Amino acid sequence: MHAYTDKLPEFVDVLRTMMDTIMTNTVLVGQVPAPTFEEQARVDLFLERLSEFGVDECTTDGFFNPIGILQGSSRSQPPIFVVAHMDSPFGKEVDHHYTVGKNTITGAGVLDNALGVGVLLSLPEIFRKLDLRFESDIILAGVIQSIGKGNLRGIRHLLKSWSTPIRGAVCVESGELGRLNYYSDGMIRCEITCHVDPAQERSQRFFPNAILILNEVINQIMALRLPLKPRTKIIFGTIQGGLKHGQIAHEATLGLEIRSDADTMVKEIYGDIRDIVNGLRHEYEVELILERVSNQRAASLRYNHPLVKAVLGIMKTLGLEPFSEPSESELSIFLSRQIPAVTLGITRGEGYQQTDATMQIEPMFKGIAQILGTIMAIDAGACDG
Repeated sequence: MHAYTDKLPEFVDVLRTMMDTIMTNTVLVGQVPAPTFEEQARVDLFLERLSEFGVDECTTDGFFNPIGILQGSSRSQPPIFVVAHMDSPFGKEVDHHYTVGKNTITGAGVLDNALGVGVLLSLPEIFRKLDLRFESDIILAGVIQSIGKGNLRGIRHLLKSWSTPIRGAVCVESGELGRLNYYSDGMIRCEITCHVDPAQERSQRFFPNAILILNEVINQIMALRLPLKPRTKIIFGTIQGGLKHGQIAHEATLGLEIRSDADTMVKEIYGDIRDIVNGLRHEYEVELILERVSNQRAASLRYNHPLVKAVLGIMKTLGLEPFSEPSESELSIFLSRQIPAVTLGITRGEGYQQTDATMQIEPMFKGIAQILGTIMAIDAGACDG
């Protein structure tokens, strides 16, 4: 057992005494709407709070990602990144008032990703309270334009423009506690939109219906033969269209995602879907458009990588049961650049993508302790081999 794991149960007790700081930062962040591409108000708050907490440097990069830097004791060691995405799936039209109970916090976006950003903001005070010092600089980065059509642009730009090597990284998500993501699938997320001209009446008996055309798109995609290896799947996630029950739908949109642990298979399936869309466009003589919304490459650490093994040990010490699955977070960008990284969840909750999402307060203390342990493991050399 490493020396840093011995301290983790004690950390949990100290973190409970800092509950007010962590909750205040979470609520302040969460009550500022930050839909993708409109994160500036939350960025301003992030920078203001970091300045109040006395980080050594507080700035933004050329893409306006807010960054706080805590200087380490060694000038020879590369920095350690701790990142959380700033954007939320909810726009300004949604009520962002948070309700704080004895054991929970409820509000839009608290689990995606207000708690993650709130904890990131709290780390300078947490380090100070626990007297934690590191050889590496600690880079606290809130990244913008991450989810959905943001396509992880914030972290892509940050890493592309960063001029020095990076020792390792921790990607922080509000939930779910116990997640240990150390690999990402290749992925293309796309939308297929059908538009029918209301004036189009090619015959007395045929009126194109956008929903039915998309139904045919789904049928033909479902007929594609997917391999068991490499592991590949197509997920139909959203469909919407039409105005009312008794009127033919002139507009409809289908959202889907192609995933595989082989990038070549993702591209091949995307090509097949493009052919289906082009064929049906000509067959029905309608406007049928395939748009790529976001994408990521397949990348992975080995299960026996020292960082993965270190985090498993940390979770065991804290009594957490780890589970792993592919991650669509900033993790994929770190791994694609050969930077060791993991994604960790802070707490448990329910209604993740709902306006009344609810997080549990007590589990987050172990969730934060595992993040501290992971930073300490990287600083101790878990990513240096």
